[in-house]
Amino acid sequence: MKTRQFLVGLVAVAVMAGTSAFVGPKKVSTFKVDTQKSGLNWNGKKVTGEHSGTVKLTDGSLAIDGGKLTGGTFTFDMNSIVCTDLTDAGYNAKFIGHMKSEDFFNTAKYPTSTFKITKVTPKGGDAYDITGNMTIKGISNAVTFPATVKTTANGIEASGKATLDRTKYDIRYGSKSFFENIGDKAIYDDFTVEIKVVAAK
Repeated sequence: MKTRQFLVGLVAVAVMAGTSAFVGPKKVSTFKVDTQKSGLNWNGKKVTGEHSGTVKLTDGSLAIDGGKLTGGTFTFDMNSIVCTDLTDAGYNAKFIGHMKSEDFFNTAKYPTSTFKITKVTPKGGDAYDITGNMTIKGISNAVTFPATVKTTANGIEASGKATLDRTKYDIRYGSKSFFENIGDKAIYDDFTVEIKVVAAK
């Protein structure tokens, strides 16, 4: 009898001291990206200057577990690429046409690019290091960059800036890495993308 009472007492203590052992796993919440409030800013440089612009998101989501970012996927419409610094309409159209051509993003064959988060490293507060696979022209490469993720009254706001090597995505036009003696017509291999995301449940 005493042995039974002792066992019952141990169970009671275990329940009181470690109730988490009897609680199921936390549910991961999915936040849908608001494509009207989100987007990608890009910047590319060449010997004689630089150009910048935007690309629209067509779809995306963020996964939040216990209030922390754990994953996410994003799809970008490469045919929506815009250059914001060229004021001459004709030159702007010519430039964008070249960006969509086979020399660069070949949007006729590869109309979308994607980014999928594979690892999230908390750095304290709202700061994270994000690692994921960036896919452009059907080619995927891992990239890591710092990001800020904030919880708002309506959902999640996140932003991060990454530097990409365009030659890793078979975009070699004007690259000194592949074409010699191009002088001031050279375009640098690295370009930056800044992703800004607003998402809600």
